[in-house]
Amino acid sequence: MKFNVEERVYELAEYIVENRSTVRAAAKRFGISKSTVHKDVTDRLREMDRTLYLKVREILLENKKERHIRGGMATRQKYENLNRMRQKNSVG
Repeated sequence: MKFNVEERVYELAEYIVENRSTVRAAAKRFGISKSTVHKDVTDRLREMDRTLYLKVREILLENKKERHIRGGMATRQKYENLNRMRQKNSVG
């Protein structure tokens, strides 16, 4: 999906703000790398639209504070799924 860089920056920023999205989720949604998303919404956006940049920055900081919680939840889910599969295989 080819974008004008400025269009892409605004679309990424708006997506992150509207969905309170992570960089990883935005990258997946737009089919680009996490590095590109990060560069767009930090460096490029800061120069283009300071107000929007501050909104995105707030969300990214919140996501950074919460990432250890998400990681723990993902690990718990992984082992719950493994246990369910083991129980299913041992019963049937």
